[in-house]
Amino acid sequence: MFLIVVGAILYWATDFELANIDMNTVGLILLIAGVATLLISIVMALVNNQGRGGGGQPPGGSPPPRY
Repeated sequence: MFLIVVGAILYWATDFELANIDMNTVGLILLIAGVATLLISIVMALVNNQGRGGGGQPPGGSPPPRY
């Protein structure tokens, strides 16, 4: 999220150059990197959580009787 915020600020809220470096370009690169990182982390979280049971019935059929 930090990269997205900093990239958006540099891309849309500034218009200066620092030693022949265009801050809009730097902002766009940071914005793209932040979005890509966010998407990768969401996909990784979904893939890692898929193997863990989220409730439901245990493997092997119905649950044991409650006494």
